[in-house]
Amino acid sequence: MHYDMEQVPGIADPVDRAKAAIDLMARYQSHVNELSRIRREAIEEAQASGMTQAEIAKRLGVSRGRVGQLASSGPPPERAFFGTDLVTVSLGGKYEAGKAPEQNPSEVVTREDLNNFEHLRKLLGGMKLDTQYEVIPPSGIVNLNRDNHVVVCGPRLSPIVAQVLEGDDNLRFAKDHAWHLVDQVAGKEFRSPQDEDGSAGDVGYLGRLPRLDGKGTFLYIAGIHSIGANGVVHFLENNLAELYREVRTRRFSTLISCRYDPTTLEVLESRRVTPLYRHEG
Repeated sequence: MHYDMEQVPGIADPVDRAKAAIDLMARYQSHVNELSRIRREAIEEAQASGMTQAEIAKRLGVSRGRVGQLASSGPPPERAFFGTDLVTVSLGGKYEAGKAPEQNPSEVVTREDLNNFEHLRKLLGGMKLDTQYEVIPPSGIVNLNRDNHVVVCGPRLSPIVAQVLEGDDNLRFAKDHAWHLVDQVAGKEFRSPQDEDGSAGDVGYLGRLPRLDGKGTFLYIAGIHSIGANGVVHFLENNLAELYREVRTRRFSTLISCRYDPTTLEVLESRRVTPLYRHEG
């Protein structure tokens, strides 16, 4: 149960009162973090429009030095790319190798996907966003109708995700002798170097896609192979601010290629290989 400020002092049990106070403080802190991000972004926008710090200070009723402080305090604007509160990362699960469904095998995720989560957790932690992960069962059933949600799961593992991807008229997964990605606008195929010549490279999809309930979006990351998703996360680690300036929280999709160390599976390089296709005006 969520309590309001006025209700907390009236809770009779002292431990329940303390717990309610802790929960409410956490909710307030989440709001404070987001408001400080909005404040920072607004000041940056004002400066980008040509306003001086002195002009902004006069409008805000604070000193010029205070404007400088506000422009560098709080989470960076690009934090909004992922959300405003606890972020859930859904990872595609498979049954344990060598076990049939009737043996009740555990649902496991790949080494690459767990590595992805750790990279995302560190990236988001630096922007004052907490992160948790869940495993999408092998049935592929995942609740897409949530805020602050990142899905890392290939379309072959989730028919629900595959259906949403069909709404992207620009980029698409396809399969002939091997899975690959297609830029339908440019009429170009992107195949994994793993499948072509066995070299340590892959291609991944990055997009913000519509929720099924029509009430928002979720971030979607997937590679032709698992490592391709790592390339997308590497790209986000190194290009998030620029990407956010381009698309903010609007719907889009793009493809990212990567090279990696075949021994450690560490991504060495990532780059965007298609335009940022915007899905709305």
